[in-house]
Amino acid sequence: MIKIKIYKGRDDRIIGFHVSGHAMFDRYGRDIVCAAVSVLSLNTINSIEKLTEDPFKTEQSDGDLKFRLTGPCSEQTQLLLNSYQLGIDSIAESYGERYVKVYIRTKEV
Repeated sequence: MIKIKIYKGRDDRIIGFHVSGHAMFDRYGRDIVCAAVSVLSLNTINSIEKLTEDPFKTEQSDGDLKFRLTGPCSEQTQLLLNSYQLGIDSIAESYGERYVKVYIRTKEV
């Protein structure tokens, strides 16, 4: 199962996310659920990097991806992160908790 933790500040704005695990929907290289989550996650990070000047940090290893903002967040970045959550929620709804589980966590900022 893929676990996705979306971190929000007290103001309900997204400040980061953590994706871990594998869906195991199909064999390696053919798992469309893993591919969808990976593409959406990496595209969000790449978009924030290329389209904004907002600072962030990432950590990545096999089956694990962490993203967190490290400074002020523009409206453009917040829109991209809200779009990310919309996409992730849609994947989780389509395939079910057996493959994708989304958690929302509020953090002190």
